[in-house]
Amino acid sequence: QVQLVESGGGLVQAGGSLRLSCAAPKTIFNINAMGWFRQAPGKQRELVAGITIGGSTHYADSVKGRFTISRDNAKSTVHLQMSSLEPEDTGVYYCYVDFNKNTAWGQGTQVTVSS
Repeated sequence: QVQLVESGGGLVQAGGSLRLSCAAPKTIFNINAMGWFRQAPGKQRELVAGITIGGSTHYADSVKGRFTISRDNAKSTVHLQMSSLEPEDTGVYYCYVDFNKNTAWGQGTQVTVSS
């Protein structure tokens, strides 16, 4: 089973920033895309941001202009820089990796934004 290592969650006040990171094991090849979903209490999991191996990015409308996704292909790592955080950004953030027609998921990291 593929294990992704996530880091960077925590508690922050509204308007603050956090940076999430996710590392895929070196044993994964042919990574097509990496990114983040999140799940708020009582809501469905939603896509936050993704980035392809070619560097193309996409964001949820709610985070455009506030979040920036980046990746280090050599290290199989993806980062999510979150700024101007809002209480609505609170939730568990899950990293994902698409590779060889499979998807691996991280265990999730909690992000809590206080008002």
